[in-house]
Amino acid sequence: LDELTADEATALGSLLRKASIALKAVTGCEKTYVMLFAEAEGFAHLHVHVVPRMPDQPADRRGPDVFGYLKDGRALSQARRDEVAHALLAAWPADDVEPRGPG
Repeated sequence: LDELTADEATALGSLLRKASIALKAVTGCEKTYVMLFAEAEGFAHLHVHVVPRMPDQPADRRGPDVFGYLKDGRALSQARRDEVAHALLAAWPADDVEPRGPG
């Protein structure tokens, strides 16, 4: 992340904002988590996760513990991930769109 130029960092911020807006529109999440990990061998590139935090998400699956869903077999199926991806594309905001507040 520290190796990005100022323009690249600005573009990444805009991309993450749009992803968060679309994710909230599609999932109804209360907030989004943005995480960057570059620990595993072979992940020398910028790898960012934008993860929905649902209103009823249990306390033991909040924050970094959200990745527990991957370990306990509760990850979305490939078909459901494809559905969400298509919905995110449809909900992706234009550059000049402001997010809507709750309600």
